[in-house]
Amino acid sequence: MDILIADDERAIREGVRRSIRRNWPDFGLYVAASTEEAVKLMGEQRIDIVLTDILMPGINGLEFMKIMKRKYPHVKWVVISAHSEFSYAQEAVRLGARDYLLKPIGKDRLYEVIAGLAQEIALESEESKERARLIANLKYLREGVFQRLAFGLDVGNLDMGSFIQEYHDYYLLLVQMNAGDRSVRLEHFIVENVLSELIDGHGRGFVISYDQTSLLGLFTLERRGGIEDFQEKVKAHLSHYLKVPFQIVVSGQNRDIKMIPKLVFQMRQACMSQASELEPLKGSGEKAIDVALEYIKKHYCEDLSLEKTAAAVFLNPAYFSQLFKQITGQGYKEYVTTLRLEQAKLLLMNPKFRLAEVAERVGYQDMRHFTQVFRKRVQMTPTEYRQQQNINILVPREGKL
Repeated sequence: MDILIADDERAIREGVRRSIRRNWPDFGLYVAASTEEAVKLMGEQRIDIVLTDILMPGINGLEFMKIMKRKYPHVKWVVISAHSEFSYAQEAVRLGARDYLLKPIGKDRLYEVIAGLAQEIALESEESKERARLIANLKYLREGVFQRLAFGLDVGNLDMGSFIQEYHDYYLLLVQMNAGDRSVRLEHFIVENVLSELIDGHGRGFVISYDQTSLLGLFTLERRGGIEDFQEKVKAHLSHYLKVPFQIVVSGQNRDIKMIPKLVFQMRQACMSQASELEPLKGSGEKAIDVALEYIKKHYCEDLSLEKTAAAVFLNPAYFSQLFKQITGQGYKEYVTTLRLEQAKLLLMNPKFRLAEVAERVGYQDMRHFTQVFRKRVQMTPTEYRQQQNINILVPREGKL
């Protein structure tokens, strides 16, 4: 039996490994300091049990478990956390965790959990394993046929009747990630998981890996909303989870399976064209931030949340926040506040604008909050600033505008 221990604290993962090794010397034990390493190991080894910390670099342990469960349904999951709040444990159990271990991990408790899971795995019947293998093999065969079709390769003497009948009218969806030389192994799993869940929620179909940075989905829709609604949901979910720029291209509805190679070629060309046209959005991190800065300048007077700006440049909010500070030298909130107050100073120089109007024009609906922020940054109130600049308010005479 093989166990993966994923925790960014070296003392924890090595301590757990030593404890398990002491009682079960024949078990295969693997350790990972990040979700990226964990994904790689799960792709290379047939892991039976994963012990994962909640707070992991990249994505947290709960999201990691949710993403990987679809691809590795046989794996037993145990969540490790320093948080004793019931909500964490409740969410872990809801996502399928078999247990929840609190740090510091007691050896007796660890032995109890591992022993229980080992016994459960051992008791799983060979028949159920064989059935699972058969289902997996059929799945891989179907996806393999589609992959050959997508590349324009011959499918040999395989009977395509059932495939054609099941997908008599279908859509294709291509997701292309742009990360330069960076590995997108983890992002690849995220895209596969998101697309598979959305396809299952709106109809039926499946997703294949087209290459290292692209995934291709074939599906039919059976729910209301149509292809536009489905495409928007894909875009929204991927914008939330992915830390790299990406493009999405969706085909129209088709009936001829033989058209798949041509459609895929056209979609690849569309992706390349889209990436070229949106180069500032889909280029390097610096270009994405340049676009974000332009977006902020145009919309600073609105309710401009970090999440909204991150979505405008197709970046994960947490990653966008780190990248923004790294490139600009300022936190997102600090930057927006500074921009708003600089604009407020300019507006305060115009005597025809009352303070409430100035506040609204720079994105503050609450006059009191605007005054507090202004005083904290400028060391004086907006009124005192005006007085210092010798600006007198123009008060309309009675009967005149």
